[in-house]
Amino acid sequence: MAYEIGKDDLVNLYDLPTLQKFSTDFLLALGATDEEAAIITDGLMTASQWWHPGQGQGLEKFFRFYRQINNGGIIPNAPMQWVQEGPSYALLDAAKGFGYVSAHRAMARAVEKAKVTGIAMVGVRHSNHFGIAGYHALHAAKHGLIGWSFTNAKAEMAPWGSAQVVLGTNPWGIAIPRKDTHAIVLDMALTMSGKGMMMWYEREGKAMPDNWALTPTGERTTDPTAAMQGPLLPIGEYKGYGLSLITDVLSGVMTGSLFGMDVFQDESNHDVGHVMLAIDPGAFMPREAVDARLEKLIEQVKGAPPINPAQPVILPGEVEFKRMEQREREGIPLSRKTVDELRTLASQLKVDFPL
Repeated sequence: MAYEIGKDDLVNLYDLPTLQKFSTDFLLALGATDEEAAIITDGLMTASQWWHPGQGQGLEKFFRFYRQINNGGIIPNAPMQWVQEGPSYALLDAAKGFGYVSAHRAMARAVEKAKVTGIAMVGVRHSNHFGIAGYHALHAAKHGLIGWSFTNAKAEMAPWGSAQVVLGTNPWGIAIPRKDTHAIVLDMALTMSGKGMMMWYEREGKAMPDNWALTPTGERTTDPTAAMQGPLLPIGEYKGYGLSLITDVLSGVMTGSLFGMDVFQDESNHDVGHVMLAIDPGAFMPREAVDARLEKLIEQVKGAPPINPAQPVILPGEVEFKRMEQREREGIPLSRKTVDELRTLASQLKVDFPL
């Protein structure tokens, strides 16, 4: 879904190298290692190029990092350990480290194993917010494998038929590599939207779609303010609720992390769980045959006549890659509020502020 960026909320467009350097310097000042700063910066820059600023997946994450590092919720250079391992599976204890880093290491291990066994599943426990799910799935696709990443999250969704929040948005990322072009990347929360986009609509004074959330008493509404304390609505109604529940079983219950109403509640101990899957597309037949069959399917999908000729059928991830190319040329948008708050934080940490 494409979102318009509100003119009043946009302060400027910043080039990628400037933001990369600031991100790296900022993370090092927070105590991150060189490796951690590089991984997190790459993830944040990808998020900044893919998504709408209202979704809060870019440099807005620095405010949470700062709070959590100061309250012990995130430990830079955390002593992560592999606590379970077999030919096609492993479990990483993130030891309260950066979520981006633990997820990156987990997917790297899944890729390594899947190249030998054909498929691998790696879990992570005692972690933090891992950024955008599609970023980690794409890691596998860059190695020629299908990547699937998911995580549990703070309870913001009610079980279908209730207004009591129990489950999280529990996002998924799935990336399918293609030959000589961008991967298919499905990156989605299991709710219709998130609180970040609702807050953006609130700031812009706009009505939101009435299928995003309920009021605390269970009524549908287009007023983001009225819905902020209520439950988010799942994708596909009861189907999205079911997917969220299963995701929490796999990433929370099975890994040993918190789950349901307990995960992500205490900022000093979010205790999030993730799962990374890597799959060799050539496990069942020669890779060349798989690639050819995939392109034939894509031809059928893209060849479907659009209802509106001005809006042709697109693949998952196509909008994000086009947006990435545009922002590499024109710059990445940041809101006034974000820039002002980053300036204050950079001053406290004695980090050069180029924005």
